[in-house]
Amino acid sequence: MRILRIYVDTSVIGGCLDAEFEADSLALLEMARSGRVKLLISNITLRELDDAPQAVQTIFQALPEMCIEEIVSNADTEYLRNRYISHGVVGAASSIDAHHVALAVVHHADMIVSWNFKHIVHHEKIDGFNSVNLAEGYPPLRIYSPKEVV
Repeated sequence: MRILRIYVDTSVIGGCLDAEFEADSLALLEMARSGRVKLLISNITLRELDDAPQAVQTIFQALPEMCIEEIVSNADTEYLRNRYISHGVVGAASSIDAHHVALAVVHHADMIVSWNFKHIVHHEKIDGFNSVNLAEGYPPLRIYSPKEVV
């Protein structure tokens, strides 16, 4: 069976410490530990984790290296991020959220998983992201909350 490559943003890791999101976030990380999925972690996520509370950093640092594939932003991800903004999918203030989605798309993630219901996991945003993806020659991206994946 092919292992799913799932891009996760910082909200998934931080969700392990939030009563509302804890069970599903922890279940997703356990799926990675057991080898059922590979977590794509970007340089943007790593930078956000550097600024996160120590407890969140500790959860991430406890993940075995085999669970993680590190990916980095590049000219293609920056271009796609800017296209999302110029098409009004998200505003410039949500540039980092747009960059998370662009990283998942350009690095061929099977899906992106996030607890960000305002700027990422929202039906209008999903339609907007995928409209731009198709216009730019990329396939649609599946965008879910951890609850929908575990």
